[in-house]
Amino acid sequence: MSRKVIVTCALTGAGDTVGKSEHVPVTPEQIAANAIEAARAGASVVHIHVRDPKTGQGSREDAYYEEVVRIVAESDVDPVINLTAGMGGDLFIDPANPTQHLEGTDLVSGLERLSHVEKIRPELCTLDCGSLNFGEGSQLYISTPDMMREGAARIRELGVKPELEIFDTGNLWFANVMVEEGLLDPPPLYQLCMGIPYGAPVNTGLLKAMVQMLPEGAEFTSFAIGRHQLDWVEQSVALGGHVRVGLEDNLYLSKGVKATNAQLTERAIDIVKSLGHSVATPDEAREILKLER
Repeated sequence: MSRKVIVTCALTGAGDTVGKSEHVPVTPEQIAANAIEAARAGASVVHIHVRDPKTGQGSREDAYYEEVVRIVAESDVDPVINLTAGMGGDLFIDPANPTQHLEGTDLVSGLERLSHVEKIRPELCTLDCGSLNFGEGSQLYISTPDMMREGAARIRELGVKPELEIFDTGNLWFANVMVEEGLLDPPPLYQLCMGIPYGAPVNTGLLKAMVQMLPEGAEFTSFAIGRHQLDWVEQSVALGGHVRVGLEDNLYLSKGVKATNAQLTERAIDIVKSLGHSVATPDEAREILKLER
């Protein structure tokens, strides 16, 4: 049966990708321009990280978020705004002395990670649903049950809907616990993130199992990173979900061909339509997710 599929474009992320593609936006003006271009290409939602304009590294600076959102709001498009609230969870430890935090650590409380959300009150923000060994070496991403419960409660008070970032099955288990505890308004929105070392691998059987774990009435999006990104659009739609593409997770349109956010959005929309579905407008996405404006 044909249905409306929400297409999210994740514009820039916080990874070390700036030197790998000239298309990765860095300044607030560039990120906003990419958001507008993706929305014009048909994206229902734009997912926003910000970066330090001088270094290109990920940032938690409220003013950068405010500038991006202001520019988009003054444009001719009106996508659903989804702000990351995952920055501030990075812990680098010395393996020989685990109590010693190393350079690169950016670890703050769960509520401090919501500083820009408090000021902007977007329609969506992320809530990372567990801690994770983040790649090789000794980097950890920290999000404890206490942090998650406190964050979910504050996000609800702000009138914002959390997008539950699920990096592995244990994350999904705990997100379901928060649903059972009444911390999340219906319908809960899950983002099933595949291929991020060392969380859930890119595996269609695992995705199907995770979808089967979702509570009744939940909405979900799934994405896979790198070369799997565009293939995963079909996988997510086939299982009843929405889709996410963008330069946060993948830099290429095809082998050796670097992409823009608008191009990735257009390709995802083509795939959705080829499967017999249509793409939700921003207002239709708001209705599907029961968002407050």
